[in-house]
Amino acid sequence: MKKFNIPSDLSRIRGFIFDIDNTLYRDDEYAAEQIDCQVRAFALQKGITAEEGRRMVADFRAEWAAAHDGAKTSLANVLLHFGVPVAQSIEWRRTLIKPEEFLEPDPDLKKALTALAGRAKLLCVTNNPVATAYRNLKALDIADVLCPRKTAEDIVGLDTCGVSKPDRRVFLRALQVLDLAPGQIVSVGDRFDIDLACPLEMGMSGLLVDGPCDIADFAEEFCGFSSAG
Repeated sequence: MKKFNIPSDLSRIRGFIFDIDNTLYRDDEYAAEQIDCQVRAFALQKGITAEEGRRMVADFRAEWAAAHDGAKTSLANVLLHFGVPVAQSIEWRRTLIKPEEFLEPDPDLKKALTALAGRAKLLCVTNNPVATAYRNLKALDIADVLCPRKTAEDIVGLDTCGVSKPDRRVFLRALQVLDLAPGQIVSVGDRFDIDLACPLEMGMSGLLVDGPCDIADFAEEFCGFSSAG
């Protein structure tokens, strides 16, 4: 876990923005399949092999990183470069990604998030569509904590703004939903370039995590919560 601009007075923190994939769970097979199922669909649409599609995506990502000081970009932006509209990416993510086949309830994470929810506003901000994101949360058995209203307002997804992180518009929308100032919010994610760089520029704090164990550790620090108790 790496902290960025976390205030020494933790009571100043009034809200958390959570990435979902590889942040609220760690499953390398599922994370890889989320990408590859879209690349396979892209290849089928282009009339090329899946391996050719993977090579195109990997080559563009390498070129983009080289031109942007090693920074990463989202798969939706990569596919957009190749002529795949965001609406198509949204549809692929809705229909091809199957969280129920990979994820299981995480009681320790649920306890940690419940403790955080007692002291701050929580919001998920993801590059998946809202419906897919909600299915991830349901599979982890944390939807009732992170989506208490059971509405789209509980999640900012790819179909909320029509753009993906790290686009500034995504985080501006998150600010509107939380109704908090940037200095009151911590953005939590596993990728600095995608999940933290823009929020930090906007005045938020950041927490770079390796998965739910880091979230539980910070929850203990933030509100005296222990996942073992």
